[in-house]
Amino acid sequence: MSVPKSKKIEVSLEQLRKVFTANEHPKSTLRKIDQAITENLHGFLGDTIVTSDYSLEKIEGQLKDFQIPNEPILVSEQSDFLLKNIVKNSVHTAAPSFVGHMTSSIPYFMLPISRLMIALNQNLVKIETSKAFTPLEKQVIAMIHHLIYNKENSYYKNHMHSPLRALGLMCSGGTVANITALWVARNKLLTPKENFDGVERDGILQGCQAHGFKDLVIIGSELAHYSISKCAGVLGIGRKNIKKIPCGRDGKMLIPFLKESIEECKKQNLGIIGVVGLAGATEIGSVDNLTEISEICQENKIHFHVDAAWGGPTMFSKKHAKQLAGIELADSVTIDCHKQLYTPMGAGICLFKDPADSHEIRTTANYIIREGSRDLGKFSLEGSRPGMAILIHSALKILGHKGYEMLIDHGIELTKFFAQKINESEDFEVISNPQLNIMTYRWLPKKLRHYKGKKKVPTEHHEALNRITIAIQKRQRDHGKSFVSRTTLNYGELQNTTVFRVVLANPLTTKEILSNILKEQRKLGKQIMDA
Repeated sequence: MSVPKSKKIEVSLEQLRKVFTANEHPKSTLRKIDQAITENLHGFLGDTIVTSDYSLEKIEGQLKDFQIPNEPILVSEQSDFLLKNIVKNSVHTAAPSFVGHMTSSIPYFMLPISRLMIALNQNLVKIETSKAFTPLEKQVIAMIHHLIYNKENSYYKNHMHSPLRALGLMCSGGTVANITALWVARNKLLTPKENFDGVERDGILQGCQAHGFKDLVIIGSELAHYSISKCAGVLGIGRKNIKKIPCGRDGKMLIPFLKESIEECKKQNLGIIGVVGLAGATEIGSVDNLTEISEICQENKIHFHVDAAWGGPTMFSKKHAKQLAGIELADSVTIDCHKQLYTPMGAGICLFKDPADSHEIRTTANYIIREGSRDLGKFSLEGSRPGMAILIHSALKILGHKGYEMLIDHGIELTKFFAQKINESEDFEVISNPQLNIMTYRWLPKKLRHYKGKKKVPTEHHEALNRITIAIQKRQRDHGKSFVSRTTLNYGELQNTTVFRVVLANPLTTKEILSNILKEQRKLGKQIMDA
């Protein structure tokens, strides 16, 4: 695609000021894009995005210039470039047939409210730049805290807007929320004592010496999110000090092995920063036995963190919330708002059962986040942050508890339907039975059906099934009509098992769409087998 030469623009301070203040002409490309998105978001995306046409290498070839242009270009020219080269080749995450990722369609009202958020350009690090957004963010956190912990009204009256503590902290996503939770847990473990002023001041080495620890560890499921490895790196304990607990066939952490690991750590004088339970494992959607883990942690005085980045909103459902029983006992909980709260990317929350835990990571500065101020930046890992709370607040109010309940129930019931359809088929096999709305399955041709549900499949057949599953997934992805992701499971008895993975949270996804996805995979599988 040839790109026309840029029209030279006379640059002056007055011209630059117009870039910040002028409105686009009604016939401009930018105005047309804005109007198209506003009037018909899904139609615009469906008509504009054509992911199958261009390879990643071709896209990279169009983005190889590394020098900032000296002369400005017209806004319309840049808009044309974005449409032809970026929008066209983007991933259609909102498509109801794209069921392989955790990014769903978002409600239409998020667009104008997002523009409002950008126009206001609030900075949540300090009250001077977020006078109304700071209390709004605190209210949002209290609303999600109440969903998970369900404390009495007086509790929120006392803590919601307190300048001295925080019910939780807004983050850019689940990874930062998990890091925040375990940062708090580490500091609680290495508390100040005689000749030790705390780990934030004196560091881990002196902290371990003061408390008699040989080293520090984090304990979690072998299905724990990769962000836990990042936590170990950021907190300075090293990834080798993550103790991974085996899971059963259902993907739940095996409690006897957890108890054994804790006892072994005690014998070796290893300080346990925390135990991480899962409420919706990324790969298969499994939920750990949170109540049992909590009891063990309380008995051993260990911080219990629940990574509910995916599954937390299941608490909206009267029918399915019981699967997360025990989450209210956790010392901290991670929620990803840009997953099943249906907000745009870039919003997560770390919740604390005890608001005083926020003091463990408090930082102040004379010029910005002063002692005693209401500045949220004194608690959060991130400094400058956008006002994402306005989007979450709007979603919670407009969709409401009942709306979210319907969305959660729809996703889980749709997943059960898909699992049943696969079980009834002659050429597929469910690998991880769905607990929430994530599941895995693989290609299993009729001549190998006698291996269905078996713990062991002969090596030559196992490797062949892996290869065919990979080939089907790649061809379906390249066709661009639908998308199912794949992963290789390595937990419990499932070792080196390549599977299809679906995430069914998009309310626009229907049973018919899922049936067509399976039909396409069946056709591709036969083509590969016959080749």
